[in-house]
Amino acid sequence: QGQLVESGGGLVQAGGSLRLSCAASARTFNNYPMGWFRQAPGKEREFVAAIRWNGGSTYYADSVKGRFTISRDNAKNTVYLQMNSLKPEDTAVYYCAADSRSLGHLTIAATVDYWGQGTQVTVSS
Repeated sequence: QGQLVESGGGLVQAGGSLRLSCAASARTFNNYPMGWFRQAPGKEREFVAAIRWNGGSTYYADSVKGRFTISRDNAKNTVYLQMNSLKPEDTAVYYCAADSRSLGHLTIAATVDYWGQGTQVTVSS
């Protein structure tokens, strides 16, 4: 068992940038695909981005393609989400996620193994 701890959320104006970090407490997570989800008030948790264990492949929701970049540094047990050109509709609690089985499980909230506690991102217009 291990923990995922997010940081880097905050308040930013539309068009601005933020970088979220997710620190894993165990090296085991270096072998897992990892990703990010978000949940806005009154909405279901939705997939944002995912990355394979070795960083070789990345996947994005259509709504963030070209604006967000996911990356990982296994030496630091950390996954990042660089968010550029932020829009008010990006406002949500952002959750780090990991899955011990496959990247496919990581793209569906109901099947994810591990979750962080979440970090709030608010984009003002």
